[in-house]
Amino acid sequence: MNLDEKGYKTRLIEKRLKEYLSVFGAVSIEGPKWCGKTWTSLRHSKSEIYMDDDDVREMAKLDVKSIFNKDPLKKPQLIDEWHLVPTIWDAVRRECDKTSEKGNFIITGSTTLPSKVIKEKVHHSGAGRIGRLNMYTMSLYESGDSSGEASLTKMLNNTQETINTGSVEIVQLAKLLIRGGWPANIHISEEKIGLIPKSYMDSILNIDMNKETEKRRDKNKMKMLLKSLARNESSVVGNKTIIKDIEEYENWQELLSSRDTVMDYLDVLDRLHLIENQEAYSENYRSPTRVGKSPKRHFTDPSLACACLGLTTEKLLKDLNTFGFMFEALVERDLRIYMDYLNGHLYHFRDNVTGLEVDSILEFADGEYAAVEIKLGYNQVEEAKKSLLSFYNNMIKKPSFMCIIVGKCPAVIKDKETGIYIVPITALKP
Repeated sequence: MNLDEKGYKTRLIEKRLKEYLSVFGAVSIEGPKWCGKTWTSLRHSKSEIYMDDDDVREMAKLDVKSIFNKDPLKKPQLIDEWHLVPTIWDAVRRECDKTSEKGNFIITGSTTLPSKVIKEKVHHSGAGRIGRLNMYTMSLYESGDSSGEASLTKMLNNTQETINTGSVEIVQLAKLLIRGGWPANIHISEEKIGLIPKSYMDSILNIDMNKETEKRRDKNKMKMLLKSLARNESSVVGNKTIIKDIEEYENWQELLSSRDTVMDYLDVLDRLHLIENQEAYSENYRSPTRVGKSPKRHFTDPSLACACLGLTTEKLLKDLNTFGFMFEALVERDLRIYMDYLNGHLYHFRDNVTGLEVDSILEFADGEYAAVEIKLGYNQVEEAKKSLLSFYNNMIKKPSFMCIIVGKCPAVIKDKETGIYIVPITALKP
């Protein structure tokens, strides 16, 4: 990826941001704090204003129009953290209604407003005026930790070549997990890479979970919930399991109360863009009644799960089972980013009767799809092949390609017998 004079690394979302600015009057970019929304937006705006500035925020509350830059040469105008003054949304929409010009504003937000605030302060969805984009932390390709020698697009078009990429040491994969895709963490020394994710989780517990709401939540319960989600990273797990992890209940009434608590706490994490649900895929399977419908749960970045469990590079290397789940989360974080770039979707698959699972289903914009298994070590490739072939045999519409993404693997290979691609994650790009 390109690195400019300020050290900014080009992000994949920039392609869609340019497209949206040419179509919509304004573009809203939502995503977790520290994922790079502001820096990316600054590259595509010509003026900016920040709502976390107390004076600016108070001015906007008094007269929201006062924050708008009227100079057409200063468009797009970035309004950073717009959700701190919710009336900005409708005001931006009205400004866009006054002109046929596109790309007037870029507005960013790290928190989705609570439904009560939306009902009281936001009176229009912005449909047709404000385009919405989701931004995530950096993929390995964006951070420069993937060479990009293997392409999902090339595999889809059957043009991917066999390439000797060289092998990445497993300790390096562990470091990438602990570090995460936070832009501010990319060049931090290895002994300090766990500090930013840990600080993020501390902020959730001490500040963010009760911010912008009258409700006071229990810090210890939220901490237990976060640990439960971390233990179940990359797993299909229901709310009952999570309730058992954090609550004691003796009767049905207490269970219902616990369920309401968990749903409220999960809603907070969802509004803070900290969790991602990987939905189930069910199309074209021969026995649709057996297909699981539950999502696979993820933190938006696997470093957060590692921080919740107190994991370090050394601890991951001593617990390969946990390492495997976290590696799966890392790969699926990247696949989510790559499929978003390709205007596609990321799913998972599970047959509830036979137990057959496929880690990731990639659905492309034209309706074609691919099946992907994820394995930390090359010694698990044969097992992954069997799962993919069993899935293939049960599908009415066959996948366009199948792939095994591996942690430690020295080359991009297309298996001659099955046609399945074997790809190291450190070589993958969209």
